[in-house]
Amino acid sequence: MSYVNITKANYDELVKNSEKTVLLDFWAPWCGPCRMVAPIVEEIAEEREDILLGKVNVDEEMELAMQFGVASIPTLVVIKNGQPTAQAVGYRPKADIEKLLDK
Repeated sequence: MSYVNITKANYDELVKNSEKTVLLDFWAPWCGPCRMVAPIVEEIAEEREDILLGKVNVDEEMELAMQFGVASIPTLVVIKNGQPTAQAVGYRPKADIEKLLDK
């Protein structure tokens, strides 16, 4: 599997304390654009060993979504050293997501 499911319970361990850059994908099963972006972020996570892909189901983890101010999905958030460094809302092509990761 190329990603981990992020919950409020495992957020600190897997995201906040991660030595890798974390790409959080806020999504929902009913979201069409989320299904379009999912294979792209999974491909990036497979290609780059320095990236941890975390998927946050907003229906199940509303508190985490609110913590990051997620109003629309998909929302991608890049976390480095426990701090958000970049965020994008909506479908993005692979090159745009890779630029987010390099900020």
